[in-house]
Amino acid sequence: MFADALSTSPSTFELLVLVVHLLATAAMTGLIWFVQVVHYPLFAAVGAERFDSYAQAHQRRTSFVVGPFMAAEGVTALWMALLPPTGVPRWLAVLGLAVLAVVLGSTVLLQVPQHAVLAEGFDSARTTKLVRTNWIRTIGWSTRSIIAGAMLIAAVRT
Repeated sequence: MFADALSTSPSTFELLVLVVHLLATAAMTGLIWFVQVVHYPLFAAVGAERFDSYAQAHQRRTSFVVGPFMAAEGVTALWMALLPPTGVPRWLAVLGLAVLAVVLGSTVLLQVPQHAVLAEGFDSARTTKLVRTNWIRTIGWSTRSIIAGAMLIAAVRT
């Protein structure tokens, strides 16, 4: 009977994956809100004469901050969609991965091209488009934080 009780509870490893996933997702959510509300709108204040070097430095430095969080989030999201932790409905893990795919698709197809153009110099229309399209990522990562929290709660409740 004791062995049966253990098999219905998430393992320490499963809980660790869930916690790492939630922390990485929450970190990206906080970062994207900061970028959306503070950082991107301030691009216009940099000044056109120095904007190209600023934009290039922005891309380089941002990669060091977001890279580890995005890697941890991606690996754990894929892992959980393939092998959902005990107590976590598969559909919830797959939904989380699908929302991450939308976020990453937006990054590659919308934000990266805008940054590439802005690295050549300030363009007000491109900055506006960057801020406007970045709402996809802001809403996506916010949604992912809710999903990641729900998965951890589902696992802990079993």
